[in-house]
Amino acid sequence: MEQMSMFDDRAENAPLASRLRPEMLDEYVGQKHLVGKGKILRQLIENDNISSMIFWGPPGVGKTTLARIIAKQTKADFVEMSAVTTGVKEVKEIMNNAEQARRMGIRTLLFTDEIHRFNKAQQDAFLPYVEKGSIILVGATTENPSFELNSALLSRCKVFILKALEESDLTEMLRRAINSPKGFGSMKVNMTDDQLLSIARFANGDARTALNTLEMAVFNGKVNKDASVTIDNEMLAQCMNRRSLLYDKKGEEHYNLISALHKSMRNSDPDAAVYWAQRMLYGGEDPLYIARRLVRFASEDIGMADSAALQVAVSVYQACHFLGMPECDVHITHAVVYLSMAPKSNSVYRACEDCKRDIKEMPAEPVPLQIRNAPTKLMKELDYGKGYIYAHDTEEKLSKMKCLPDSLSDRRYYRPNEQGREKAVKERLDKIIEWKNS
Repeated sequence: MEQMSMFDDRAENAPLASRLRPEMLDEYVGQKHLVGKGKILRQLIENDNISSMIFWGPPGVGKTTLARIIAKQTKADFVEMSAVTTGVKEVKEIMNNAEQARRMGIRTLLFTDEIHRFNKAQQDAFLPYVEKGSIILVGATTENPSFELNSALLSRCKVFILKALEESDLTEMLRRAINSPKGFGSMKVNMTDDQLLSIARFANGDARTALNTLEMAVFNGKVNKDASVTIDNEMLAQCMNRRSLLYDKKGEEHYNLISALHKSMRNSDPDAAVYWAQRMLYGGEDPLYIARRLVRFASEDIGMADSAALQVAVSVYQACHFLGMPECDVHITHAVVYLSMAPKSNSVYRACEDCKRDIKEMPAEPVPLQIRNAPTKLMKELDYGKGYIYAHDTEEKLSKMKCLPDSLSDRRYYRPNEQGREKAVKERLDKIIEWKNS
């Protein structure tokens, strides 16, 4: 928990990202759709008309920085707390202090990082203070607030979506870091535009990652006789040996990426499908989770159009189980490409869903007597199995015997299309139905 009415001076030995934190809107990088000239959030700040709000966006895009700027420009006390480290006692103390400040005409901006980590009861505790105006609540979250915040609290807050920073924004920020007295302006740093662009691209929209990478590169650069520092490409590559992609295996991005994979395969786009699968693997997803989703896809979206798709998916699941990461990434790719290029049919899926709907909505019909088993004398006396026709005994290997309950006798759940091998299945089924109706 941190409380201040004025911002601390940046210590020279503080991390670069901390030293360069903007203190005015004109210094703020990115989010031009919110704080650009004439945009809504900028107008609210400049007119000192701020109300409670939620900042939703990925890490390192300026949520905390923007909250600090708002507090400074609107002359409000700034109180910062994290859902991870703040307990009930601290929350009550903050609220009491804010209420006392309100009575003295002082506004309190309460910035709550990772607000989605507060439970329902804790979120409800904010409500009376937000409604009375004791606090201006600014919550930051990387998760979809529609899912993670109580509807009562969410309805009292304006949601602003912060986007991942563009490469041009990050490059501008990195140049400022090199030239600013708060950054490396007191020393001469030799870096090319291509190197700055490489860091910006590596940061993947995260300002903190970009500045931390630049700082590491400068501290490990070659010091020349004139005290300047030169960054060579080999050393820079070591500082960027692994990109940390935004991926929460339990959060919204998890579902966004698996949705992107599924829909890319359904759209027969192998390049997009491979990309999304590898994004998940690179972000640390369990390959067996992806493989299970591929098994589902094989029946849901391909089905009888290519029944071998299910065999491929199951085989890939087994291969992933045997090998694990990193070797099984090629097996995932194999299945993703196969499923993307296979003919598509959702006939099996529709049959499944239509049948489940009838089971849910209609009475549970008894099994017709002719297809009941009759292992005992009593069952035979009760006509169990009476009228059963053994299809193998007929010339056509078919019979006109009814197998559905009478109330469902006209139902057709499986309606094949003409994609891939299902075309032949459709032709055969049409002939069977025609024969049975003759």
